[in-house]
Amino acid sequence: MKKGLFIMDEELFEKVYTPKVQKEISQHVDVIGKPLTKRNYHEYIDLLNEVEVIFSGWGAPVFDQAFLDETPHLEAIFYAAGTMKKLLTEEVWKRGIKVTTANKANSIPVAEFTLSEILFSLKNGWQLSKQFKEEKSYLNGMLQPLIGAYQSTVGIISLSQIGRKVVDLLQNFDIEVLAYDPFVEEEEARRLNVTLCSLTDIFKKSDVVSLHSPLLPSTKHMITREHFLLMKKNATFINTARGAIVEENELIEVLQERSDITALLDVTNPEPPVKDSPLYTLPNVILTPHIAGSSGNERARLGAFMLDEIKRYTNGNSLQHEITEQTYKNMA
Repeated sequence: MKKGLFIMDEELFEKVYTPKVQKEISQHVDVIGKPLTKRNYHEYIDLLNEVEVIFSGWGAPVFDQAFLDETPHLEAIFYAAGTMKKLLTEEVWKRGIKVTTANKANSIPVAEFTLSEILFSLKNGWQLSKQFKEEKSYLNGMLQPLIGAYQSTVGIISLSQIGRKVVDLLQNFDIEVLAYDPFVEEEEARRLNVTLCSLTDIFKKSDVVSLHSPLLPSTKHMITREHFLLMKKNATFINTARGAIVEENELIEVLQERSDITALLDVTNPEPPVKDSPLYTLPNVILTPHIAGSSGNERARLGAFMLDEIKRYTNGNSLQHEITEQTYKNMA
């Protein structure tokens, strides 16, 4: 059996790798020590010298040359979380170490969260709830020209893994889906049942715009004041991606000018917003504390994905969620 170790945040360890999953992993891997953290793994050089597979997640160490020099027999990293953008280095690829993540598992709750926000926004739920509490009248919902889901238009920015999952969930509703993604061809868009259009048209034509782009040099501050000014009356902007993709100060300016549009922000730049940020007080802003990704019981799905991956690995099968040097460059 391959020799394995767990290295990750101690508080989240059993929430991600439940006792049941740990037991199953131990049937495929010889776990040679207790769970370690990025703070104490240096104290266990003897174990690092032996380990062949590492199971990790939130609170992982950086897999740089110094770490890899201490793990000369390391073959594979199983990462039960989403992005590894700040954790992997060139040395990982040079040494031919396989890497697999639960990125797809983490996309599921983000897509579900986004769907709930889209549907509630199409009912103008955020603003009507606020008005109802202030005016104590049921007439608001009946008299306001809210959009509703039927024959509405939703714009998806980036057909990333999460963006595609959202598109898939939206197929259950009578909603037209527009998409902006410069890397997707028309044939693929037809297969996904979406209409490709420009970033400008996404904002101009959509009742709800949902952002799912990775944060890359080319996407930083991609969404600007001009885009928000184009939004339809009573439209909603949702960001569950990264705050830095948006020119946040320009978003705030437009929200101050246009009380009819709403911004639902699960991510900001920085996180949390600075103490005097207007985002806390603007009535047409809904802030949530980065909860779209795996939380609560959803975290156990991440460890379960890595259990499936180690079964494939030890049976000599291809990893289903492996990332390569090339795919890593385009990851969020």
